[in-house]
Amino acid sequence: MGDLFSKKTMIGFPKSEENLDANEHGYHIFGQNIKYQHEQKVMINKKYLHTVNPKQPILAYTSSVGEIGMISESFYRSGNNGAFQGLFFKFEKYNKSHMLYIMCTLKKQFKYFGYATGMADILSLSFDLPIDKSGEIAFDYMEAYIKELEAERIKELEAYLVATGLNDYVLSDDEKQVIAKFKNNKVTWGEFKYRDLFDHIVQGRRLKKDDQTVGDLPFVMSGTTNSGIVGKIGNITRIFPKNSLTIDIFGSVFYRNYVYGMGDDTGAYWNEKNELSKFAMLYIAASISKSLSGKYDYGNKLRSSRTFDFIIKLPMKSDQNPDYELMSRYIHAIEKIIIKGVVEWKDKQIKATRKVVSKNNVN
Repeated sequence: MGDLFSKKTMIGFPKSEENLDANEHGYHIFGQNIKYQHEQKVMINKKYLHTVNPKQPILAYTSSVGEIGMISESFYRSGNNGAFQGLFFKFEKYNKSHMLYIMCTLKKQFKYFGYATGMADILSLSFDLPIDKSGEIAFDYMEAYIKELEAERIKELEAYLVATGLNDYVLSDDEKQVIAKFKNNKVTWGEFKYRDLFDHIVQGRRLKKDDQTVGDLPFVMSGTTNSGIVGKIGNITRIFPKNSLTIDIFGSVFYRNYVYGMGDDTGAYWNEKNELSKFAMLYIAASISKSLSGKYDYGNKLRSSRTFDFIIKLPMKSDQNPDYELMSRYIHAIEKIIIKGVVEWKDKQIKATRKVVSKNNVN
């Protein structure tokens, strides 16, 4: 490791200077799992900003939990301790593909690290990389290999888009009008309590990890990794319905289009008498997520029993009821806009991949 990287402690900001107000010109906060700690970008004292060139990302790891990840943007980190370490590549000419290759190689070894594992000698860690005929690191091969893997995933994406009909991303005239209605502030808004939207608001039941058995039922706990799904269980437990939302103790919101079990750090929300469409539920999920963002943490946990009278703003019809139809049409239009970006990105990546793979003749 020391042949390739230098190590630097990435100091974070103290709690007293935390600012979680969303700012589109700000930066994300990374937590101990080397992932966004909050969805929104924020602006904090610039002395706590760690600058990263997006084209030349860094690797970072935390000695406290044994996690390693790649960061390709300037960022803040939470906590002003020495647990968060940056790994800076010693070679000047490198790119994101090279870092991806090395990170995937390192992850195989990092699975043996954890809370009880010392990581002071991380720079002494050894691992294999491909070399060329002159004995130098084969950077061209690493880049082409990653591009070829990306190409395989892109083909899978392309097949999925066709199979699901999502390759049709052209907005209809009606969808253009719906987008314009929101953009031009022509929507009538109303305030609604959670109890007005859901006839079921239920907290999950405690099931310790050591007591979980392997099965087929997705089990949801707090957290955003894998949408909060920690695995599939075979235990006898309450099953929650598909087409529902979950909100965990940190205010993380997810739409579930499948049945699942759930721990006591998460609540489920659904309407049985007046089942809402998938797109209406997605709209409500996004609205709730925005309203809860940055408000809850370990010191202030959110429980579903507290949320019955929480209020969110939603499009409203003339009869003072939520305009679920407008919400559905809006989310469907937004889906098309996002898919258009995905398709255009896919086409661009395919073109770039063919160029790199052809150049390096990867077999």
